[in-house]
Amino acid sequence: MKERFERLATFAARRPVLTLSVVLLLAVGGGLLALGLQPSTGTNTFVSSSSQSYQATQDFARHFGGDTVIILIREPLPDLVETADLGTLSELEACLGGQVVEKNQTLQAFTPVPAGSARPYGGYASPCGHLMKAKPVQVVYGPATFLNQAVVAVNEGITQLLKGDEQQIASAGTAAYQVAIGRHLSHAKALQAEKAAKTLEGQQEQQQLLQFYEQSGINGYPAIDNAQFIPQIVFDATRGANQPKARFSYLFPTPNSALIQVRLKPSLTTPQETQAINWIREAVRMPMFRSGYGGRYTVTGEPVVVDALASEVTGSIGVLLVVALLVMGVTLLLVFRGRLRLLPLGIALAAAGITFGVTSLAGATLTMASIAVLPILIGLAVDYAIQFQSRVAEARAQEGETAPAGEPVGAERAVARAAAAGAPTLATAALATATGFLVLLLSPVPMVQGFGVLLVIGIAIALACALTAGPAALALADRERPALGGDGAFGAAVRGAGDILRIDAVVASVRGAGEILAHGWGRVAALSGLLPRPRIRRARVPSADRTGGVLDLIARRSALVLGVALALAAIGWVADTQTSVQSDITKLVPSNMPALRDLDTLEHVTGVSGEIDVTVRAADVTKLSIVRWMSDYESSLLAHYGYLETKGCTHATLCPALSLPDLFSGATQSGQSSSSALTQAGVNSLLAAVPPYFSQAVITRDHSEATLAFGIRLMPLSKQQRVIDYMSSRLHPPPGVTARLAGLPVLAAQANGALSSSSRRLLTLVAGLLAVGLVLLAVFRNLERALVPLIPIALATGWSALILFATRIPLNPMSATLGALVIAISTEFSVLLSERYRQEREAGHEPAEAIERTYRSTGRAVLASGITAIAGFGVLIASNITMLRDFGFVTLIDLSVSLAGVLLVLPAVLTRLERGDVLEPVRGVVRRLQDGAARLRRPRVA
Repeated sequence: MKERFERLATFAARRPVLTLSVVLLLAVGGGLLALGLQPSTGTNTFVSSSSQSYQATQDFARHFGGDTVIILIREPLPDLVETADLGTLSELEACLGGQVVEKNQTLQAFTPVPAGSARPYGGYASPCGHLMKAKPVQVVYGPATFLNQAVVAVNEGITQLLKGDEQQIASAGTAAYQVAIGRHLSHAKALQAEKAAKTLEGQQEQQQLLQFYEQSGINGYPAIDNAQFIPQIVFDATRGANQPKARFSYLFPTPNSALIQVRLKPSLTTPQETQAINWIREAVRMPMFRSGYGGRYTVTGEPVVVDALASEVTGSIGVLLVVALLVMGVTLLLVFRGRLRLLPLGIALAAAGITFGVTSLAGATLTMASIAVLPILIGLAVDYAIQFQSRVAEARAQEGETAPAGEPVGAERAVARAAAAGAPTLATAALATATGFLVLLLSPVPMVQGFGVLLVIGIAIALACALTAGPAALALADRERPALGGDGAFGAAVRGAGDILRIDAVVASVRGAGEILAHGWGRVAALSGLLPRPRIRRARVPSADRTGGVLDLIARRSALVLGVALALAAIGWVADTQTSVQSDITKLVPSNMPALRDLDTLEHVTGVSGEIDVTVRAADVTKLSIVRWMSDYESSLLAHYGYLETKGCTHATLCPALSLPDLFSGATQSGQSSSSALTQAGVNSLLAAVPPYFSQAVITRDHSEATLAFGIRLMPLSKQQRVIDYMSSRLHPPPGVTARLAGLPVLAAQANGALSSSSRRLLTLVAGLLAVGLVLLAVFRNLERALVPLIPIALATGWSALILFATRIPLNPMSATLGALVIAISTEFSVLLSERYRQEREAGHEPAEAIERTYRSTGRAVLASGITAIAGFGVLIASNITMLRDFGFVTLIDLSVSLAGVLLVLPAVLTRLERGDVLEPVRGVVRRLQDGAARLRRPRVA
């Protein structure tokens, strides 16, 4: 490994122009490819596609329509359904469905005009024209369409009754005529008998029709503009004035609001769905659909929020990139002491461009989690570049001590020496870090899994760029510097001017002035041995005196330091089980999004946060036993959660929505089941009489799948999960029938339950430590070298959990991965320092001196690179996405604590290691395992 890294870095240093050209070409190409990345913020980024609830939700979408755009109409229902506004609403709903309607005088309702024979509202270039041409909508369920279909159904039923009456009257007359002829009466008397029989039969049929009307409770002629008929369909007088019927709560949730549900086709791509939502928004704003009584339209629903969030994700990329560049640039200028201070930032940008280009080539999408990779990856790439650049500077200094006086030290030799000495350790640390991130595959959230994979790829690319572009740039800088301006006085003047204009020199001058002013503080800071001392001319002080303070104290009190560190970590591990969790997507997105405010308005007006669907599959779901089971299941749930039709959904946890049993004369009445009154013939006849507009929402054409729908009130996800668990526990379908819960509330509760599991987080933590330990053991082939870095890493996970609990910021899908992130990031710090300590000990230095030399060289670079890496996470605070902002804030604090903790605890671990009392228990276990294995291998003696 050492030789390979040395050859790679040496080649880059010898061919700097070629190397930099290749890296630059890949970076630019990757950046251009990254511009084509599409955002993805749907439910599939929060819930695994392999879960039963997700598959059931997708199955529901395929058969009954995809994501639902909801249009909230805020207008008193009498003004909406008893005036000309109902006609306006009919036209709006037709527009949204890609149709045109006209008043049908025969049926007394607005009915669709045959396709292709009508001009869309507003013309072909209008939103209605676009919706008619593109046909992105599968079906529209709204008050006007519902009432029109109701009028049509009633009139068609009356027509069928009248036709039947006519046949009965004709049959009665014919029978009377035949009887008269059979009695040998004259033709005239037979005709009189026929006429009398028809009159009598007509009176009887009319009486039966009147009785039917009286029994139905409907008065007035069925017509869409009949102010006497329509209110009887919509309102329930037993509940009070202008109170809508509870069974129609999915259309009329309150006396002052109505809902239009626009189900989009599930086959739409993300851009097509975005365009459809834009057309719907534009359509409701058309002047011709304006309410005559001040009604207001609000377009909302899950796809609207997801679409708005996708725009936020796209916009966040640019903001985070700019902030990351500024923060990293300032951080490098302040903490990195070396030539070409901004070179690591350039390498990081190249790595980020290549990484996201590879992501685009792989066909992946941008999620809320993957955009967080950008600043984090820049921080890690800067970290690797600083580490290698510091090794090159150290190698140059060591070469300069042995080179003849006045002879310059070439960059190629320094690069080769740095690659041989430091690259294997850096690669090992990067491998362990990548392994820590790979553990994120255990997360139940798909976008977090993608976040981990993308970081692993980015780490590999960042390390490759640091070991190629870094040496090439350093070598090229060495070549160009002497040639600048040529030899002689003029050349010297040009080089001097260049030095003055270099930002390094300007910053150094400013810092020098600041250090003089802060001389007193510098003395205090230098006592820690971890911060570089101010460069003030004075008598040279031995290094042991300068850095020995805190490190010596830690060495003398190593047992106490480890005891306190372990106690704090243990408290953190316990506190982690009490940390709250937030997985509700509406609480993780920017709170100032207009789409989110509209969704909040919908929830507060209707009191319903979503719809839970129960998908039922069988060879024939219209069998009487299945319909009865569905009806009983629905009525028992509604009764359990306090629903009464006389009171509606005001105080009920669950409310009925359009379901298959509701088509059969109302399966629920005040919580009591009437399924026993159903017969197979009745089911078949009623289903045949139901208009396709209604039936297609609850049953497939082949009768293989049906659905039950329930509206669920706005409530915390934990309580929502209990409702879903109860629904699942009562789900006992007949033999040969499968039933599953589906819908966004089910998916949200499932994600919340998975994230709330402290045992899952603990499993991820243990898996991360084991994975990193196995990687280090495989690389080092030495138990001690593998375990020593793990001790402060394991403790750091507890400290981070304690800090998270203290901040009272709830866990979200990103911050729930904090343990794995702490392992991944802290691993690098710990491995670099412990391996440098080992090298110093192998060089013959005593333990105290080896620790001091480690912290004076690698420790300083670790501090600089650690600050830049943590700053990369901290950049996420600038995001307006709540999930990323909280994640950035928490990681900024926790990783800072972890960095400081590793720097302080590792010397105690190394001190105890020298005394042989840190790993002795582990060695004892390993020896016993080896002895047991040896005994098993011994041949048995007869």
